Amino acid sequence: MNHDLVIKNGLVILENGEVKTDIAVKDGVISAIGNGLEGAKTIDAQGLVVSPGMVDAHVHITDPGGGYRDEWEGYVTGTAACAKGGVTSFMEMPLNQVPATIDGESLQIKYDAGKNKLRSDVASFGGLTPLNLKGGIQELNDGGVAAYKCFMATCGDRTIDGDFMNVDDYSLYEGMKQVAATGKVLAIHAENAAITDKLGEIAYQNGETTLKAYVESRPVFTEVEPIRRAILLAKETGCRIHICHVACPEGVEEVTKARAEGVDVTCETCTHYLYFHTDELDAIGPVVKCSPPIRDLDTQKALWDKVLSGEIAFVTSDHSPCTPDLKDKENAFEAWGGISGVQNNVDVLFDEGVQKRGMSLKMFADIIATNPADRYDLDSKGRISIGKDADFVLIKPDAPYTLKAEDLEYRNKISPYIGREIGAQVVQTILRGESIYSQEAGVTAEFPGKFI
Repeated sequence: MNHDLVIKNGLVILENGEVKTDIAVKDGVISAIGNGLEGAKTIDAQGLVVSPGMVDAHVHITDPGGGYRDEWEGYVTGTAACAKGGVTSFMEMPLNQVPATIDGESLQIKYDAGKNKLRSDVASFGGLTPLNLKGGIQELNDGGVAAYKCFMATCGDRTIDGDFMNVDDYSLYEGMKQVAATGKVLAIHAENAAITDKLGEIAYQNGETTLKAYVESRPVFTEVEPIRRAILLAKETGCRIHICHVACPEGVEEVTKARAEGVDVTCETCTHYLYFHTDELDAIGPVVKCSPPIRDLDTQKALWDKVLSGEIAFVTSDHSPCTPDLKDKENAFEAWGGISGVQNNVDVLFDEGVQKRGMSLKMFADIIATNPADRYDLDSKGRISIGKDADFVLIKPDAPYTLKAEDLEYRNKISPYIGREIGAQVVQTILRGESIYSQEAGVTAEFPGKFI
């Protein structure tokens, strides 16, 4: 066979572990794996780790902004950051764009907004809200969403027509029945809305302003209780569920226990929960505010234990950017809660997991690519295997650099990772056989990405 591209001499992460070998690509898919392969183009990956491209299963792109959030992250900059960070595919949340993606019409608006703007591939979540229980969920399924997403925590701006809305218990129950009928997964933001809202209100009225106080207003049990509730409703309805951004080991334990009982449930954590801890948040500022909040160092260590034991299916960025003015607040309770992180998943996780904690390369590939692709039925993604899409990230180990704001491809160059030394580098990102980023050439000017 005449291959279009061969990547030679790299340490390649295959399904059964890493091996030094060549990979060949033809027509955008992996056509051969073995030594001595030849192609029209060659990439020498000597000294580099060749991993499946990251499938980031939790990314917010605000396109369209609907006249309200037009200066937030769009597809052009968001997918450029993905390319530079080694993310070849991502699952896009049904918020914060306006209108939120809750029916066939709003899904088409989103597809139209991304046309000719994608540098990486995008699969879509459809929303579950109290407003789309009369046909919207089925319309989203017909329109090709990969999965569904709901919030048990309070979300959305009720002054914005078409913004997202959290579920109440009835709409969660009824929505789970409808999602179950599609066979797809419902991803859930699990925080107790009534308790966290009230605790936050009391802290604010008492004059609290710090991120540490914000963390204290969202204690661990306010994650654990709704995870239990979601699992109970999943048992009742037969809905496949996934718990997003779990920030405490106690939440993971609920998922592990339910899975042992036969419930079809998985969970994720986020890079920032594995990297930052409460005592450093106020020194960094509101740029590191998110919900669930970043907890203490003991919690971080326990989450790493859960990742390394295989109890956490995958790790995501929960990339949730906004404009700088919404972060630039003296009172942490008034700041937007969301972290810009999609560009620094791969390098940070490789450094913190593989280099510092001895994670195997196979587990690294599983948590960034294979497991999220499998959970959301992205059949052509997530592994280096013949016939799969030729999506790769080439990583240079033991190559520390300090992240600067000007390194970021985001529209608004804010990130809690700025100023941090990261001990590995993304050297090149390849999407379906095409280079979408290299350190030499930068991010591609082309838009080869597709909606999955």
